[in-house]
Amino acid sequence: MMMTNRQTFQVIGLLLAIQALTLWWMGHVLICKCGYVAVWYGDVFDSGNSQHLIDWYSFGHLNHGILFYGLLWLVARKKSFNWRMVAAFLTAVVWEIGENTDLVMHRFREVTMSLDYYGDSVINSVSDSLFMLVGFWLASVIPVWASFAVVLGSEAFTTWMVRDGLALDTLMLVYPIEAIKDWQMQGWTQN
Repeated sequence: MMMTNRQTFQVIGLLLAIQALTLWWMGHVLICKCGYVAVWYGDVFDSGNSQHLIDWYSFGHLNHGILFYGLLWLVARKKSFNWRMVAAFLTAVVWEIGENTDLVMHRFREVTMSLDYYGDSVINSVSDSLFMLVGFWLASVIPVWASFAVVLGSEAFTTWMVRDGLALDTLMLVYPIEAIKDWQMQGWTQN
C-alpha cells in the first residue's frame, strides 16, 4: 500500500509528537531555562547549547538526513519515497530520544568535549529531527555529487569552527581518542 503525502506527513507529525512528549516525560525542559528561544545559538561550550532552535549540531542532523537518504536508496530503493522518508525520520526520532537518556548524556560528558551536556530542550530536539528531514529532502532534489559536497563541506566547516561535527561526535562516542578530546578542549580555552 502506498502512503499518500498527507498520510506521510500525518505519520511524521505523530512521530514528532511522540518524540516531544517522551522527552518532556523524561524531564527535559520545553525551552531553554534562560526563558527565551534563539533562532541561532553558536556557543558550544555554554549551557545554552542544544537548547535553542539552530546550533552547530544542526549541520550534523542535516547530514544525517542526506546520509540516510543515500542508505535507504541503496537498500530499499523499491520502496516509495514516502516510505523511505518515514523510515529515515523514525531513525531521527529514535536517536533524539536515545541521545537524551541518562546513559548517553553521561557518555557524551565522559568522552566528548560536551562536559556540561545534560540533554536537549524539547524544542531543540524537535528542530534537530526537522533538520534531518530537510537533509533527506535535499538529497532527493540535488545531484549525488552535491550531496557529498554538502556533507563534506559542512563537516569541514563545523570542525574548523567548533572542533566538532557529526563524524567527530560519532567517533568519540564509539571509540574515544584522548588526543581528539584534548584538541577539542583547546577550543574551549580559546573561547
